[in-house]
Order: sequence, then structure tokens, then C-alpha cells
Amino acid sequence: MYRVGFPFWKVAARFNVPLLLRVDVVQDRDAGVLVATSPDLRGLVVEAKDIQELMKEVYGCVDMLLEAQLKHPPKNRPMAAWSGEFLAA
Repeated sequence: MYRVGFPFWKVAARFNVPLLLRVDVVQDRDAGVLVATSPDLRGLVVEAKDIQELMKEVYGCVDMLLEAQLKHPPKNRPMAAWSGEFLAA
């Protein structure tokens, strides 16, 4: 796997190398939502009420953002890596 954001990650994606994307999740208790961002993929900011809905939204947005950055849809969906821990809000 090759991480999105590393040098030449776009070249790796064109050659169908499996991609990895780090995801950070913050629990906003005041708003009652989870918020996901990524230090690897510019523009990824998603919120949802629970973790299942959040991950579904993350993958949907990742698909759109990668297609915009690569100028074509990636052949392989990247794996989103989340530690399972919530960051402090």
C-alpha cells in the first residue's frame, strides 16, 4: 500500500497501486456528531451521527476528491485507516 499524500502518490494511483488514507475522527459532544478529516487528502471534512454513517460518507467524499485530484476515477478505492480513537474536540 502507498499512502495518499506521499511523494508520487498520484503516479502510484495511476498504476493501480493500493492506496492508504489516514483519517482523524473528532467527537463533537456539543453538536452530537462525529467529524472526520484527513491529514493526507486536502478537502476531506465529513460529519455524521454515528461511526457507520461517518465511514460511508468518508468513502463517498474520498471517491469524489480523488477523482478531482487525479482527473479520473481511481481503479481501486483507498483503504481508510483510523486508529479507533477520537481526537479531542
